[in-house]
Amino acid sequence: MWQQQQFDCIVVGGGPAGTTFAQVASRGGLSVLVLEKDRDIGMPVRCGEAISDKGLRYFHDPDPRWILSTIDRIKLTAPNGTEIEFDLNDKGYILDRRIFDYDLAHMAVQEGAMVVTKAYVNGLIIDNDMVCGVKGNYLNTPFEVKAKFVIGADGVESRVGRWGGLRTQVKLKDMESGIQKTVSGIEVQSNKFEFYLSRKWAPGGYLWVFPKGNKSANIGLAISGYFAKEGKSAQKFLDEFLQWKYPECSVLTTVVGGIPVDKTLKCMVADGLMLVGDAAHTVNPMTGGGISSGMMSGMAAAETAIELLHNKKEPTRANLNSYEKKWAKLRGKKHEKYYRIKEAIFRFDDDDLNRIADGIAAVKEEDRSLMKLFSIAVSKKPTLLIDVMRLFTGL
Repeated sequence: MWQQQQFDCIVVGGGPAGTTFAQVASRGGLSVLVLEKDRDIGMPVRCGEAISDKGLRYFHDPDPRWILSTIDRIKLTAPNGTEIEFDLNDKGYILDRRIFDYDLAHMAVQEGAMVVTKAYVNGLIIDNDMVCGVKGNYLNTPFEVKAKFVIGADGVESRVGRWGGLRTQVKLKDMESGIQKTVSGIEVQSNKFEFYLSRKWAPGGYLWVFPKGNKSANIGLAISGYFAKEGKSAQKFLDEFLQWKYPECSVLTTVVGGIPVDKTLKCMVADGLMLVGDAAHTVNPMTGGGISSGMMSGMAAAETAIELLHNKKEPTRANLNSYEKKWAKLRGKKHEKYYRIKEAIFRFDDDDLNRIADGIAAVKEEDRSLMKLFSIAVSKKPTLLIDVMRLFTGL
């Protein structure tokens, strides 16, 4: 039984970041145990399910079973009703996360990892200040399992990180209150992302409509914690929008949660411990998307574990620093640029958003792009214009 075994790595959380770690680490010859507190991998779904083609292909060729919609166009609606549309240079997808997440876990198992669901971790095993395992309950039976590495992939609320002594708190302005409803019985274009930008719809954030095919969509919003404190909930904003735009829709599911649009944690590791995905605040601060960035952090952490064990090095904080360096090289520097742009856009009021919409509307549709949009948005901040150029040119 797995409770009696010792593993090289224990991953707490069975989302894409955790199972990507498990797949890469297992392929590298490490023994890996993934513990997921929920009954099923991939449920409940807690995101908009959007990912770019480039972000997905970095790890896997798209499987048609995963994809509900292929997106190649975007529509933005400004506070004054101005609608801006243009084609995307890099297409994206709306995933079926139930199938996608399940398949990622299955791939990890094929490489040799062990996955256990309904395993609730409630603490760490710490010996001489070194994290060396976890404890919890499985089917009402206590367990303790030891490992050389523990990986916290347990989401934005990451208790694993806090137990390990890491500062995982998010400032109010960097935490968005999110809600999403999967609705049916509506007319949406299956190839188009739709975003509504206004403080009347989603103050300090945005509202999205992501088509899922067959007259259904994920419709949700995220509002800045800074505005949420004023008393009007994210659910109230979303319900008002649905009543206005889709009054006859049927709501099939509702999910809520916090979205950390923050800088990556300054310290992602402790002795014997690494955090990945939402737990490490790898969510894109500008969009709130975190699937591909979470998978990238899982890959970087797995490569670090492989290198240390193969070289017979202890998983000390100093040695695990190589994971943070890998993350900085892969995505961290770009993440910092996204954060700076987010900070500027956060301050926009509806007049600013209308100005930006008018600016992009004046551009011929064939010349519109996300880079052009963000260049107009931060036109009064020359240093951010440099960030925008570097982001969209890959520098």
